[in-house]
Amino acid sequence: MASPEEMAASMLANLPEKTGKSLQDWHKLLSKSALEKHGQLVNLLKKEHGVTHGFANLIVSRYLQPAPSSGADLVAEQYAGAKADLQPIYDALIKAVSKFGKNVEIAPKKTYVSLRRARQFGLIQPSTKTRIDVGLNLPGVKATRRLEKSGSFNAMVTHRVRVTDLGQVDEQLVGWLEEAYRGAGK
Repeated sequence: MASPEEMAASMLANLPEKTGKSLQDWHKLLSKSALEKHGQLVNLLKKEHGVTHGFANLIVSRYLQPAPSSGADLVAEQYAGAKADLQPIYDALIKAVSKFGKNVEIAPKKTYVSLRRARQFGLIQPSTKTRIDVGLNLPGVKATRRLEKSGSFNAMVTHRVRVTDLGQVDEQLVGWLEEAYRGAGK
């Protein structure tokens, strides 16, 4: 089954054929309207332009979506203010992970950075002003005092390591990250 992102991409690719206009054309049309609310804009497209609900919802969602931040902007926002002291820990983790191979993808999100190969193998999240949580996908690996089960931390990973000091980005943590990386290539 296709993911929501894949379904939206498919709809966007078919948008001109199915609706007669590109996404940019629809956005120009919406910008000329005095309407601002999602439901109002969807109704405008459906009633006045004959667009089906699914396509109208997609067009309006993209129209109202804030401009995406760059990856660097997202990371800067994560480590701004009270969390600024955590930046060296993040930098050390990224430096270590980048050595695993050219196929390491570092994908910043709003509140964390996803670490991917063929699929996500880990994540780095500044959880508090004094701690970064490193999430790892290590199915079948027994939890230890340091390598905790992820629990309610994040459902996208199996384990978590709490890092509060640059010295904790050590051989053991990098080894777990590399093991998760190798597992994500299967």
